[in-house]
Amino acid sequence: MPACVPARATDPTRTKSAHRPHSPPPVPHRRRFRVEAADLSASLAVFLIALPLSLGIALATGAPLQAGLVAAAVGGLVAGRLGGSPLQVSGPAAGLTVVTADLIQRYGWRTTCAITVLAGVAQLGLGCLRVARTALAVSPAIVHGMLAGIGVTIAVAQLHIVLGGTPQSAVLDNLRALPDQLARLHPAALAMSALTLAVLFAWPRLPGRAGRLLRTAPGALVAVAAATTTAALAGLTLPKVDLPSWHSHALAGLPEGPALGLATAVVTITLVCSVQSLLGSVAVDKLVAGRPGMTRSDLDKELLGQGSANILSGALGGLPVAGVAVRSSANVQAGAVSRNSTMLHGAWVVVAALLMVPMLELIPLAALAALVMAVGVQMVSLHHIRTVTRHREVLVYAVTTLGVVLLGVLEGVALGVAVAVAVALHRLTRTRITHDEREEVHHVHVRGQLTFLAVPRLSRALHQVPQGAEAVVELDGSFMDHAAFETLQDWQKTHTAQGGSVELTGRTGVRIAEPADASGCRCRPWTAWRNHHCESPRPAPAGEQPEQAPDDGPSAHRLAQGISTFQRNTAPLVRSELARLAREGQQPSQLFLTCADSRLVTSMITSSGPGDLFVVRNVGNLVPLPGEESGDDSVAAAIEYAVDVLEVRSITVCGHSGCGAMQALLNTDPGGARTPLKRWLRHGLPSLERMADTQRPWARLAGRSPVDAAEQLCLTNVLQQLEHLRAHESVARALREGALELHGMYFHVGEAQAYLLTGESQLFHHVEPRDAEEQRSSA
Repeated sequence: MPACVPARATDPTRTKSAHRPHSPPPVPHRRRFRVEAADLSASLAVFLIALPLSLGIALATGAPLQAGLVAAAVGGLVAGRLGGSPLQVSGPAAGLTVVTADLIQRYGWRTTCAITVLAGVAQLGLGCLRVARTALAVSPAIVHGMLAGIGVTIAVAQLHIVLGGTPQSAVLDNLRALPDQLARLHPAALAMSALTLAVLFAWPRLPGRAGRLLRTAPGALVAVAAATTTAALAGLTLPKVDLPSWHSHALAGLPEGPALGLATAVVTITLVCSVQSLLGSVAVDKLVAGRPGMTRSDLDKELLGQGSANILSGALGGLPVAGVAVRSSANVQAGAVSRNSTMLHGAWVVVAALLMVPMLELIPLAALAALVMAVGVQMVSLHHIRTVTRHREVLVYAVTTLGVVLLGVLEGVALGVAVAVAVALHRLTRTRITHDEREEVHHVHVRGQLTFLAVPRLSRALHQVPQGAEAVVELDGSFMDHAAFETLQDWQKTHTAQGGSVELTGRTGVRIAEPADASGCRCRPWTAWRNHHCESPRPAPAGEQPEQAPDDGPSAHRLAQGISTFQRNTAPLVRSELARLAREGQQPSQLFLTCADSRLVTSMITSSGPGDLFVVRNVGNLVPLPGEESGDDSVAAAIEYAVDVLEVRSITVCGHSGCGAMQALLNTDPGGARTPLKRWLRHGLPSLERMADTQRPWARLAGRSPVDAAEQLCLTNVLQQLEHLRAHESVARALREGALELHGMYFHVGEAQAYLLTGESQLFHHVEPRDAEEQRSSA
């Protein structure tokens, strides 16, 4: 290798074109407005749900039917554009039905519109005061229970339309009327509903390449279109969509009525709309928590958006607007990626109400009801039920669900909050403290939360431990207040001073206090492992010999010692997660292909855990080209399994500094014995040829040049192995379908610094650490 080769990385003609990591960003060019295909299909699916629901809610409240369409359009366009929850869909909500119906009956429609306007103004005030974040204090069990309750309510109501009847105003009324409805079911309506459901559930499961192509069309749209076409060709007589005329539409008027009653009405509408919208935002955050690029909702901004929508909706003669869980869940499940979906759904409502009346009036209500019923059933998530059961909050979930079903959204949530507070107080005050002696060791076991209420019992149990005895205090809880902490600490100091020993452990037996001899371990600030054995010698003072790493004996003994430490300390912490993975199987999102170097700990440098990465390691992180007579298909087999069976979404090739394989390639001797290592390293020869090719650009590190030819080869090898990956049939097919991404990575061991390859360039960018606030916002 010529000595002047590394100097190519500092060629001024090459560094000029490189983007400096700390340079100011270029002035962005004005880009044309683009709508993602996922947003377009999701908006159509939400629109098909919103249209009948908006008309139905308007009918249930006694308002003009046009008011439901006005609220749906304004909710989508205004709240969707100005709100802080991009994927939440706003419009007339079922939770507002009872309140709005009462206002219309008491004050009339025009005054109700004026109350809606004033409620919007009040929401703007609450948003400016930034009080919306209190919604985050709501238990997840309440949010999931609210979604389940709304799902049950919608599903039971739509079931009557599926059977060819008309739903009642309450769930209990619908359940009581169900036997009579079954006796008088409409065969044509039931057939169209069954066809809609069949297409809806079969569409995402269409097999083969043709199925992948067909699935680009939204299943909801295809299902409704199939039912509409079938009903029209068969000449079936069915209730269909009936859009009203706009000639008699009434706008808002001046409020008329007693001032106190109007003020109470404004406060009621404000609270109901705000609480439902904020809880909906929290629920949407949970639904999209695992998606890349999704940020948490800005709740104060959401209040401002909802307030603006209510002002406009009320002024135009529309119903009150709030975030709607049914439509928001459908929006997320349909794959929406931005607020464009929400806004487009509002635009579709406007277009449908003005221009598409003849076409929409062909749609059977039974098909739309089947679609909405399916969405409602999906909102009752078995995963959520298992989660709240595991956290012992099933009572909160059940009460919230039943409250929403039987009483309404606001009442159900209020009941859920009351039960959650009662459960928390019960757990806080229910503390069991026991003392027993086993093998001359005194055990004090505290089950529950340690508060000042339990201090007398704690003190009594601690003083049963004799002076000078060995004691273990097991704290099986998650909270300890100041009074209990001081009591425990004072006793520990006194008992230790009298010659005794005290060990504080958690519920799994893990020491709460670190051992005294662990202070010299320099790994503890950054390692993610429990009881990691730091074997690095401590720096010696000037003039002294450096301290040698302790010899723990034979490697078999050290291995057994490490396994024992895992079983004692780490296994209890990960057992439940590994049990879940054992039940559900592995579902990694990435294939991580890296070197076998012992210094590369993939879980540490990627902050990943069990089940996250499908890892393939070999000498030199090499990907042999397909079809070569290598005598070892293990890498190709792992790639095929990861892409075709596990369906990973990305593959990362990670090289590293000081790679012995790359150094061996540089120093390779064409002659000599053909050892297994030499036969394997021949798959790295294309990387050597790529680096020596003067016509191809070199891989570079942002901010500096490679220090030597070995580091340059490490970087070039990552690029070359990515090209080898593209030659594998399974990878090429997944790339063509847009189901897979390839990434390059370089890890500098000595600097503990990761570099990522950006796009199709040859530049590895420095990965900057982010502060806690930024990490939370990107979670």
